[in-house]
Amino acid sequence: MSDWISFYDMRHSLIYVNARHRDVHYRKIADDIRALVPKTTAAVLDYGCGEATAADVIAAACGHLTMVEAAPNVRAALSARYAGNAKISVLTPDAAAAMPAGSFDLIVLHSVAQYLSGPELDRLLAMFRKLIKQDGLLVLGDIVPPRLAAAAAAWSLLKCGAANGFFWAAVGGLLRIFVSDYLRLKKTVGLSHYEAAAMLEKLRAAGYSAQRAARNIGHNQWRMTFLAKPA
Repeated sequence: MSDWISFYDMRHSLIYVNARHRDVHYRKIADDIRALVPKTTAAVLDYGCGEATAADVIAAACGHLTMVEAAPNVRAALSARYAGNAKISVLTPDAAAAMPAGSFDLIVLHSVAQYLSGPELDRLLAMFRKLIKQDGLLVLGDIVPPRLAAAAAAWSLLKCGAANGFFWAAVGGLLRIFVSDYLRLKKTVGLSHYEAAAMLEKLRAAGYSAQRAARNIGHNQWRMTFLAKPA
């Protein structure tokens, strides 16, 4: 995963075609996560949160939001952005792993699993099994199926752009990606893809009872979200 972290830390702006795209993207994710918060006192962990420009939306709906980001520059920007919000903490992955067992009512891993190898994801699932309360909920969002992933992502971006006023910027953004290091990394490091049945089995093996959600978190409905509870 280190290659992807380095890329995101230095080139994360490439992923979004402009600031409007970035903010629409994160606001939709925040709204979808907020809908999953079980109670106003809930302790929520957003692991691999990215820039999370709308994290205050989630924090307003829960007791405390802990955000974990591995990319140092992105994490520093998060810390600065939310320094004045007592309901938000920003941690390193190591600091999150050291938290007490049963710390969280809701854990979200959104759009991260594709950048992890199978064993890396298994280790995270085991860590989450320790950190989550027995009646808590683990949410795995943006799980990428093996077929038509790139085409679906491009189509979803264009639809989102058309609906939110940045269609032509989305077209230009796709062209920039085609000549960027993203495709080189995708070819050399690769991305992880899962059929629904395979992800359900992985969650079962990690000690969860899981089901596929009716809708994916975010704009790309070709991808999948899974809801898991400790078994």
